[in-house]
Amino acid sequence: MQKDFHYYATYCAAYLAGYSHQECLDICYSAQFVDWCSVTLLSALKAPKAAATTQLQLELMDARTDLLGLQDITRIWSSFHFLPYQLKPTLTKRCKSYIDKYALICNVNGDLVVDTVNLAKGRSLQAVGVAMHVLADTWAHRYFAGTPSLVINNTNYYFYELIGSGKETKERRITFRHSASTPDDLEHSIYTNTIFQSSERSIMNLGHGRAGHLPDYSFIRYKYLPAWGEYGEIVKNNPSDYLNAFCQMIYAMKYLRGIERSFEKSRYDVTAIAPWEARIKEILTRRQLDACEDWRALGEQLSGESIEDFDLEKYQQEYLDAPKTGKDDTFIGKFILAAMAQKSMVTNKIYKSGNKLAGFSVDYNEHGLRGIRDYFRLVNQAKEESE
Repeated sequence: MQKDFHYYATYCAAYLAGYSHQECLDICYSAQFVDWCSVTLLSALKAPKAAATTQLQLELMDARTDLLGLQDITRIWSSFHFLPYQLKPTLTKRCKSYIDKYALICNVNGDLVVDTVNLAKGRSLQAVGVAMHVLADTWAHRYFAGTPSLVINNTNYYFYELIGSGKETKERRITFRHSASTPDDLEHSIYTNTIFQSSERSIMNLGHGRAGHLPDYSFIRYKYLPAWGEYGEIVKNNPSDYLNAFCQMIYAMKYLRGIERSFEKSRYDVTAIAPWEARIKEILTRRQLDACEDWRALGEQLSGESIEDFDLEKYQQEYLDAPKTGKDDTFIGKFILAAMAQKSMVTNKIYKSGNKLAGFSVDYNEHGLRGIRDYFRLVNQAKEESE
């Protein structure tokens, strides 16, 4: 997903869930910040690099693809953008290396979505934003995995856009190109994707790179033949999925506010959007590269307040100026703690399933100071909370 959904649509969902205007701004800022909190940014802030929630293109170009490098990549992308659905798949006659990668395929309504939302319960608004980013991305990024893998993430010539609906639906062959500086051509279904690399470990085969930005557009419907699915046809209906994501975020945030007693899989708050359903569907189905202004207009109509644009530098000086003992109380400090908790939780679940693709992990909540080195900040926080 892009800023239009992670920032403005998340604001709308938070407001419909009952949060105040300022709380909505904090939540949607945090949700969007997940796409920007890189090692490069954290290094400039002299903040813990373990809190990285994304990798910039230049970072990925220089990323190591040996065992440790791949584990670092997988920890980031599986924890925040491609949440695994089934960590112990029932596959037969497959080698363990394939099963481990297959187990990281992202899909909706898995146990880790419940764990992600529950992890944010009783925590900061930044934690709510992180959880909403992860939840929303399960809908956009389903069927791809947050680890480099040609066999899991590759696409081939059979890739068609479905335009129209019902009997009027037309199929148009999608043409992929490799010009990152050229905007996608919606009129002719020409989209940019990563260059084919036959190496299973190539960074070009991470996530939905081989499918370009298609999973991030709310309007698009497409079909393709993934190798992991025995080359059976998969149809992806983004307008429907994005609507479910929006309604699920409202339900999740009502739970986090204490309005709902529990968070359950496959539940969506369709009642909350009833007065705005036609407007939301219109936004989701409009063929455009960027829906920010449409979602902003809806959010401002909902709250009656002006929604400022996302400013990456907004909270950086606050963090830099804070004393060492007070950094955790800043906006970015709270985000860092939420991000490290999410990464630790997902990495630990993957590790406990017998899958080493995300590296080794020890549950800091259970083992205190035995937590892995990357998460000493979390260990100390857990210790303080127990005293």
